[in-house]
Amino acid sequence: MDWLLVCLGNPGREYEGTRHNIGFMAADELARREGVKINRLRYRALAGEIRAGGQRVLVIKPQTYMNLSGEAVKLAGGFHKIPPDRVLVISDDVSLPLGKLRVRAGGSAGGHNGLKNIIAHLGTDQFPRIRVGVGAPEHPEHEMVDWVIGKFSPAEKKTVDEAVGRAVDAALCLMTHSVQEAQNRYNCAGGGPAKAHEAKQP
Repeated sequence: MDWLLVCLGNPGREYEGTRHNIGFMAADELARREGVKINRLRYRALAGEIRAGGQRVLVIKPQTYMNLSGEAVKLAGGFHKIPPDRVLVISDDVSLPLGKLRVRAGGSAGGHNGLKNIIAHLGTDQFPRIRVGVGAPEHPEHEMVDWVIGKFSPAEKKTVDEAVGRAVDAALCLMTHSVQEAQNRYNCAGGGPAKAHEAKQP
């Protein structure tokens, strides 16, 4: 395998369509486009393979719940000897407005427990990631955990679907070209007005 594409979310029907599961939504869109299934249970994840520019890409949806996502990443990456700079993660981001993308070559978890656990298991934060904005609650008293496991409203669906499609485009661009090319094309794409605060998420 040339790349490991990690699409974050929580397993189970009760979490389908929630903000925290936008990574799973990206995996499903990629599978639909490529005509493949991401359904083999391996490495504590559902796994499937695609080709991107002649490269073999292992796509996984960790089935360990968000805060233990690093276990699947370590198992899959270790088995295929994939270095961290070729582990690409797609996750939600509450500090970005709904639908906005941020492509980064590395960096902190930004309060995201899935990324935090991946960093812990890889022993580095230098792996590329695509963060998809899901917005933050307008009222400070709103519990963040309830927000991220809440479902998108019907009014948000079009923006979310477009963002998921752009996230897949950005992932393919990054793997076939470079992080810089994906940043140039997709950073700041979409989304509404930015929130005034940075929000931490579970």
